[in-house]
Amino acid sequence: MIVAMPRVLFKQLLKALSFCFFLTISFTAFSAIRLPNIIGSNMVLQQKSETAIWGWSNPSEKIYITTSWNNQKDSVVADGNAKWKLNLKTPEAGGPYTITLKGENSIVLDNIMIGEVWVCSGQSNMEWSSLQKLQQIIDEMPNSQNNNIRLFHVAKTTSPYPQDYVEGSWKVSGPDALKGFSAVAYFFAKELQQKLNVPVAVINTSWGGTPAETWTPAEKVNSSDVLAKSAAMQKTVPWWPVTPGYAYNSMIYPLLNLSIAGAIWYQGEGNTVMPFTYGQLFAEMIQSWRAAWKKDFPFYYVQIAPFNYGNNNVGNLIREQQAKVLNLPKTGMVVISDLVNDVKNIHPTNKKDVALRLANYALAETYGKSLTSYKSPMFKRMDITGNKVNLYFDNAANGFKLNAGKAATEFYLAGPDKVFVPAVIKIEKDRLVASSPEVKNPVAVRFSFSNGGMSNIFSKEGLPVAPFRTDDWVVDTSKVK
Repeated sequence: MIVAMPRVLFKQLLKALSFCFFLTISFTAFSAIRLPNIIGSNMVLQQKSETAIWGWSNPSEKIYITTSWNNQKDSVVADGNAKWKLNLKTPEAGGPYTITLKGENSIVLDNIMIGEVWVCSGQSNMEWSSLQKLQQIIDEMPNSQNNNIRLFHVAKTTSPYPQDYVEGSWKVSGPDALKGFSAVAYFFAKELQQKLNVPVAVINTSWGGTPAETWTPAEKVNSSDVLAKSAAMQKTVPWWPVTPGYAYNSMIYPLLNLSIAGAIWYQGEGNTVMPFTYGQLFAEMIQSWRAAWKKDFPFYYVQIAPFNYGNNNVGNLIREQQAKVLNLPKTGMVVISDLVNDVKNIHPTNKKDVALRLANYALAETYGKSLTSYKSPMFKRMDITGNKVNLYFDNAANGFKLNAGKAATEFYLAGPDKVFVPAVIKIEKDRLVASSPEVKNPVAVRFSFSNGGMSNIFSKEGLPVAPFRTDDWVVDTSKVK
């Protein structure tokens, strides 16, 4: 005899069965192999290196990974935290390749290239793109299709703790991919790709306005009384993070398993609130990145452009601090004081030449290409003969030239009274000679040592002389009247 089941009991049984089915489906979905976005189709892996593939799955799940460049099958077992990581050895540049992952599910990553991978970071001048109506990149977009250039844009996010995941996806260079992507990063990649003839990837992880503290591990900032005090002077704003480590945790840390060729950096304007400590902070940031990546990779950066800040001398003090960081090995600084057409605009529109100067540094220093000139003349030493000061420079073997005008500008001379007056400059083959009828006993020289200083003197090869001063006197940083 069949007994009819009460309607209420039937509904309860149906709910229970539905819930069990949901759990089964959910368990299957969440136990599948999962990858971070930085590992995906269209990516570039650093050539001739050991780089990682990593992700999540069921704890203790065995995952088989096959790479088509050598048809080798490797395996890895997820740990108790459902995480796994496998290091792969990459060949010389080439592609496209596939990477196949098999466990309880399968994933095939395709259109993978092997080549050069660069991290591009900083604030708005690195971030600037077509979204800001930057004409150079808008003009470039119709001609930007290139399977050997790959772009990854890291979405803006913060965290008080290190993260494993970033928002973003790998894209093949082209008009759509280039919308909103860093102009400096793209032009840098394009020049490297053309000169090296290998695939090049650039990972843009930048955020306008951010101070260097937020790109530096918090413990590195907070363990230094000087840096902690400087960080405390950053004012909280609605548009970007200022807390030490917050951008590092969420926009740098998730990239650390990737092998990279190096990094480029365009930042400094966000630290004019306390410029005197920037050199220490910047050096700490670079060294902490290298330690985290376990590699002393090259780090090339842009000296901030001339701009009329609201406080006296804060811009030139940042530039001075940036130059001091060249004491770190495998660093390089490009000077862009000539690439500005409006010192009232903190975002110079010429991003292409900035990128080309960074690329030339990488081509010469990282890739050993023979370039006639890629470094700006840098002040080396001086000596005094009577009322004249002889100024000697590195990176000026062929001498100097004026790009406009009959006299070099932005040179100032002072005697023991510390009063600076405009200097007359005579160009000699191996030096510059500074003098002034107003200074009988000169003791100090300053060049382009002002917020908006732009000079007309260059190396014979056309690179601007880097700003400098020979004194260490107290500098006024009060508000501009």
